[in-house]
Amino acid sequence: MELDVVELSRLQFALTAMYHFLFVPLTLGLSVLVAIMETVYVMTDRPIWRQMTKFWGLLFGINFVLGVATGITMEFQFGMNWSYYSHYVGDVFGAPLAIEGLMAFFLEATFVGLFFFGWDKLSKVQHMVVAWLVAIGSNFSALWILIANGWMQHPVGAEFNPDTMRMEMTSFYEVLFNTVAQAKFVHTVSAGYVTASVFVLGVSALYLLQNKHKDLARRSIAVASSFGLAAAFSVVVLGDESGYDTGQSQKMKMAAIEAMWETEPAPASFTLIGFPDQEARETHYAVEIPYVMGLIGTRSLTEPIPGIDQLVAENETRIRDGIIAYDALMTIRDQRTDAPQSARDTFEQHSEHLGYALLLKRYVDDPREATDAQIVQAANDTVPGVFEIFWAFRIMVGCGFLFIGVMIFFFVRTSFYRMRFPRWSLYAAVAIIPAPWIAAEMGWIVAEYGRQPWTVDGVLPTALSASHLSVGDLLISLAGFITFYTILFIVEVGLMVKYIRKGPHEDVEETEAWMIRHERRLRATGEPDGLAPSTTPAE
Repeated sequence: MELDVVELSRLQFALTAMYHFLFVPLTLGLSVLVAIMETVYVMTDRPIWRQMTKFWGLLFGINFVLGVATGITMEFQFGMNWSYYSHYVGDVFGAPLAIEGLMAFFLEATFVGLFFFGWDKLSKVQHMVVAWLVAIGSNFSALWILIANGWMQHPVGAEFNPDTMRMEMTSFYEVLFNTVAQAKFVHTVSAGYVTASVFVLGVSALYLLQNKHKDLARRSIAVASSFGLAAAFSVVVLGDESGYDTGQSQKMKMAAIEAMWETEPAPASFTLIGFPDQEARETHYAVEIPYVMGLIGTRSLTEPIPGIDQLVAENETRIRDGIIAYDALMTIRDQRTDAPQSARDTFEQHSEHLGYALLLKRYVDDPREATDAQIVQAANDTVPGVFEIFWAFRIMVGCGFLFIGVMIFFFVRTSFYRMRFPRWSLYAAVAIIPAPWIAAEMGWIVAEYGRQPWTVDGVLPTALSASHLSVGDLLISLAGFITFYTILFIVEVGLMVKYIRKGPHEDVEETEAWMIRHERRLRATGEPDGLAPSTTPAE
C-alpha cells in the first residue's frame, strides 16, 4: 500500500475529527448547564431562570444540530477510508458505536425535540425532566464513543482468532470497564463542562460590558463559575489519572510526552519547558521539576519510567517475537484444518506481539523476509512525533490551570462581592472564550498522534488499516470535506453571533403571571401591594 494514501487518509480523518470536536464539548457542557438553570426555574418559579433556560438552550440547539451533522460523516469514513481496520477489529469496535446509536443518540434526539417544542405542552416539572434527559443522552453518547476510542488506546477484552484472521471480543465487561476508557470519558466530559462554562462566562461578561441583559448575565456567571470551578478541578484530577493509565499501558506515549530519551533513575523529573530534538535524541534548554513525572506516571518514588531508547530496544525484540507468530499464522492459514497443533501452540505463545511483526509490512510484503536493518527501522517507527506531543501536552495543561484560576476569581466575586466584576476581568473572560477549544484539540493531538504508528495500540499498524483508494480519490474527498465542514463552521459561528447579539427573548406573559402571583402573596400576608417594575423579574 502506498504510504501517501495512508497519510492522506490520516489527514482527512484528523481534519474531520477536529472539526467535529469544535461542536462536541459545548454540546456536552451546555446541556447540563441548561438543565441546571431549568431546575432552578422550577424550584423558584422566577421568570428570569426560564428566560436563561430558553436563551442558552437556543445556543445549545444550534451547536447540537451542527455537531450531529459533522459526526455522522465521521462514522462513514470507517467504511470508506479504513475498510481493513473495520474488517480487522469491527467485531470489537463496532459494538460500542452500535450501542451509542441505539441507546444514546435516539434518546438525545427524541428529547431535544420535546425540549424545544414542549414548553406549552408539558408541565414545568415534565419539561425539566426532558432537559435532564437531553443532558444524559448527550453524555451517554460521549461514554460509548470514548469506550470505543479507549479500546483503541488499550485493547483489552479481545484476542486474535487465527481461523477468522480477525480480532474478536472475549469479554464485553473488560471493554466496558477499560480503565483507559473510563478515565478518558470523565476527563473529556469534564473538559466539555469547562468549555461551556467559559463560553457562558464570556458571553455574559460581554453583556455586562455592553450594559445590557445584566440580570441574565450575572446569574449566568454565578452558575457558570460554580459549575466550571468543579469541572476544572475534575479535569486536572482526572487528567492526572489519565496520565497514570498512560504510563501503565502506553509507555512510549508517556516517554514522548516527557521527551524522555533515556531511562532516568526513579523518581523521574518533569520537564516544564524545552525543545525536543528527535534526530539528536535530546531536549535543548530543558527546565525540569524533580520527582513530578515519577509521581504522575508511576504513583511511586521507586519505579522508573522507561525512556524512548529503552522502549525502542524492547520493541525490536517484540518485532522479532512477532515474526515467529506471523510464521505460525501463515502455516495455520495455508493448511486450515490440517494445520499441525505445533503451529497453533507456537502462535499462542507469541501471538501477543503479532502486531509488531505487521509493522514490517510497510517495508516488505512478508515480514519473515525482513532484514535486520528493516527490523531496526520498524522499531524506530514506534516513536511518535515527540516535539508535537511534548508541546501539545503542555499547552493543554497550561490552559487547564488557567481555567481553574479564572473560575476561582469569578466564583469569589460572585459569592463575596455581590457580583461586582472589574472591567478588566470581563474583558479577560471574553478573550479566553477560544481557549477551551484550543486545550481540547491539543488533548486529542496527544491522545491520537501519540498513539502512532498504531490504529489499535500494539495490535494493528495504521499503515495497514487504510482502504485501497487512489490518491486522486482522497484528494477530491478531502477537498469536499474541508469545504463542507468549513461552511458548517461559518454557519455555526454566524448563528451563534446573531443570537448572542439579539440576546434573550423577553418572556412577557410569564413575567406578568409572576407579578400577579407575587401580588397575591403580598395581599395574603398583609404587606403593601405591587412591586417596582425595575425589580420584578430579576430580584
